[in-house]
Amino acid sequence: MLLCLLFSFTGSLMAAETELKAGMVISQSVTILPKTYRLDVTADTIPLIQVEGKNIVVDFNHAVLQGSDHTEKPDEFTGIAIRIRKGASNITILNAAVHGYKIAILAEDVKNLTIKNCDLSYNYRQQLKSNLDREDVSDWMSYHKNEKDEWKRYGAAIYLRNCISATVQNNIVTGGQCGLMMTSCEKAWVSDNDFSFNSGIGIGLYRSSNNSIVHNKLDFNVRGYSDGKYKRGQDSAAILLFEQSSNNLIVYNSATHSGDGFFLWAGQHTMDTGEGGSNDNFIYGNDFSYAPTNGVEITFSSNLVMKNNIRDCDHGVWGGYSYNTDITDNRFENNRIGIAIEHGQNINIALNSFTNDKTGIKLWSREKQPSDWIYPQKRNTESRNYWIAANRFTGNEKAFDIMGTDTVVFSGNIKLGVAEPLVLGDRVDNIDTSREAEFLDMDYQKDERLKKIKDTSYPAPSFPQGKKEIRITRWGPYDFRYPLLWLQKKEPAGVCRFEILGPAGSGWEIKSTQGFSILEKGNDHFPSYLIAKADSSAQERNIVLSYTGNDFTDAFGRKKEGVSHPAFFYEEWDPQTQWTVNWYQWTAENDPGKGFELFEKKLAAQNPVSTAVTPSVDYTWWGAIGKGLPADSFATVAAAKMNLAANSYEIGITADDFVKVFVDGKELIDAWDSHYTELDENTHHRVQLKLEAGEHNFRIVHAEKTGLATLQFYIRPSTPTALQQP
Repeated sequence: MLLCLLFSFTGSLMAAETELKAGMVISQSVTILPKTYRLDVTADTIPLIQVEGKNIVVDFNHAVLQGSDHTEKPDEFTGIAIRIRKGASNITILNAAVHGYKIAILAEDVKNLTIKNCDLSYNYRQQLKSNLDREDVSDWMSYHKNEKDEWKRYGAAIYLRNCISATVQNNIVTGGQCGLMMTSCEKAWVSDNDFSFNSGIGIGLYRSSNNSIVHNKLDFNVRGYSDGKYKRGQDSAAILLFEQSSNNLIVYNSATHSGDGFFLWAGQHTMDTGEGGSNDNFIYGNDFSYAPTNGVEITFSSNLVMKNNIRDCDHGVWGGYSYNTDITDNRFENNRIGIAIEHGQNINIALNSFTNDKTGIKLWSREKQPSDWIYPQKRNTESRNYWIAANRFTGNEKAFDIMGTDTVVFSGNIKLGVAEPLVLGDRVDNIDTSREAEFLDMDYQKDERLKKIKDTSYPAPSFPQGKKEIRITRWGPYDFRYPLLWLQKKEPAGVCRFEILGPAGSGWEIKSTQGFSILEKGNDHFPSYLIAKADSSAQERNIVLSYTGNDFTDAFGRKKEGVSHPAFFYEEWDPQTQWTVNWYQWTAENDPGKGFELFEKKLAAQNPVSTAVTPSVDYTWWGAIGKGLPADSFATVAAAKMNLAANSYEIGITADDFVKVFVDGKELIDAWDSHYTELDENTHHRVQLKLEAGEHNFRIVHAEKTGLATLQFYIRPSTPTALQQP
């Protein structure tokens, strides 16, 4: 009898291992048969697997869901892998590996959801157009609208809407664009995850309050950076709080090397009404160092920023229009400006240390507010009422730089080796330094909200530190796990300096070169370097290195054996052409919005206001196109002949506002519509075109209305002689 009972129990356990199938609905607890499931999804609205009901545990048992087989094209990934249906409760998702989808896990209107021990790496991410020398505005991200889940266009490893008391713990997300995105969620516990080396957002909140984000690794969530060239960040961030996200705990996270370490904005509702904000968030004990832009950005809101490390950022804290805010006991070091606050009110800045920041604290206001802002019409936005006490300044060029501000009280601030202790500009009133020489023995009580959180610092980093370690490839930040030949710098006369990076204990050697001559090489282990000179007359140039050493994971999550995948390389393609570029001024009579044919006809009857001959079409105008030339209402017409080999070519254009591209007299790209500029990413247009060998004519017609203007043309072979490097 005992044998029969044992047999029956064992049999039930074996039956519990279920094989996944596309379109299946899981409505009871189940363990998945562990294997790789290659299940593609062709539509973003129909999920691959759905979970519904209550009190369900789905243990994926380390099974792998692999979406698209074209892992090297993550910008083409589509579909939802796992969806938890509306109304479900007490759902647990364990031990899943999900790759190759637009969204790995989606949940809406779910209570008590747990997602734990999952690897949700290598899902959707955009192909970036910015490069070493210049940024492309189409890479900027925007979060201003998400009432209709507009954030989904960026993809996500986990996307939660209207979820209460979710637990997201011990998960990994790398090689994607966005990790965890939450909309209208409350009481979530997000801890001990590793959401690092993504090209957009580590954790993002929209209208989400009373959540805890604790002990996570959120490093290298970044784009829009080229060391020594530009440091825009393009609104990437380790942690994002947007649009009425309040009372959240942000505690003991490592959030380094990200566009912003922490990015908070009150929201459009506040801008339109003067009400609300992203308020009373407690930002404690985190590391926000090495942000190209801001370690912490807190705007139009009231918050507490305490005991964080913020090193080597542009701004340590950017607090524009903050009010009733405390910035206490933080460590600022080597930032351009430690704390920068424009139009702040009722701010306490105490017990912070500022070491080698160029400016410790900068406070200021503008004389006039933008006329199209409703916020200053609803609220007083004077810069006023600061208490600055018991801070320590060491080795700063300036301790305080203040203008356009009323009522600042200084008490017991210590300055060592500071060149200019206090710089006052215009419109400054009621500056009280009478107690500055006093010693203040200040302390504070531990916040009650920290009692439920283990008292430990953020996780120690396992990668090199410093902004110079941010290397943005076509698909996001380099993660130090695979061999990379990285162009670090171009010097005059075509001299190129390369870094050679890769797994420790492995080696490399030069396999071949084309269009480059090697001037100098470093040792044959990682890291190392190469110095080479480019042949300016070569259309195709590359350096191919062979790799020997440890197995590694490449930029697309593919496992590679050191001995079977020996090649890594750098390549560039130069069409060897000259563009003739003419600029014209246009009037309301031939407004481009009235149609292309009329616009082009009117241009043909005009003389250009300026002409140039240039090897590339690569322009971004923040103002006028030139001295004495227009900044708005202008047109650009560029033409070139290219002698090309027979091949399929990828041709792209980034333009604001209107553009058309013609090849051999035929229209190739039509973006003659202002709606393409409503979102930055829609300003880029890309197509594939097969061309026969010989000379081909290219023509671009562009029109700018107002504001920022850009025109950047791209062409490269779709099938280069060497494999495309990340």
